[in-house]
Amino acid sequence: MLLVEMLHEAGCPAGVVNVIHGQHRAVNFICDNPDIRAISFVGSDQAGRYIYERGSMNGKRVQSNMGAKNHGVIMPDANKESTLTQLVGAAFGAAGQRCMALSTAVFVGEAREWLPELVERSKQLKVNAGHVAGADLGPVISPQAKERICGLVQAGIDEGATCLLDGRKVVVPGYEKGNFVGPTVLADVKPNMTCYKEEIFGPVLVT
Repeated sequence: MLLVEMLHEAGCPAGVVNVIHGQHRAVNFICDNPDIRAISFVGSDQAGRYIYERGSMNGKRVQSNMGAKNHGVIMPDANKESTLTQLVGAAFGAAGQRCMALSTAVFVGEAREWLPELVERSKQLKVNAGHVAGADLGPVISPQAKERICGLVQAGIDEGATCLLDGRKVVVPGYEKGNFVGPTVLADVKPNMTCYKEEIFGPVLVT
């Protein structure tokens, strides 16, 4: 909202860029309104399929990016200090609940030796309620989200992944019933594993 306010202050004419808040009715409006010729969507598979089908039925061009699994390739000649700092932030910022979260790291050659240091840095992140000063990670969005995240971590372990850092049992004093999941790192992940194929959408980095 602030970004659009600044855009208007900079002289962008009213109506060129609009922000619409809402759920189903807002989505249907965008899909059905004849003045809207194209839709670009980023989000869940369920919503993306619905928007693609409904928008396409109305003759719109629809781009639907669903279930992101963003990869980072870590080369051995990268700046180690900078890379690890950015990787921790990209993987665990916003508790991994953003479409641009980096959920998969591919360490090439000697860069794989950086994994222990990555784990140690991840351990230093503070999990707490989002409004508490110094919190690096807040809770995930719902009990169902926490259950799904923990289930995908367990599926990875059951299928042969090595859990280098397990944040599933983190407890925040004063918020014992909160939907908290701490930074989690899975190693030895293979492309056929569920934790690799599915978007986890939580503070979990697979390597």
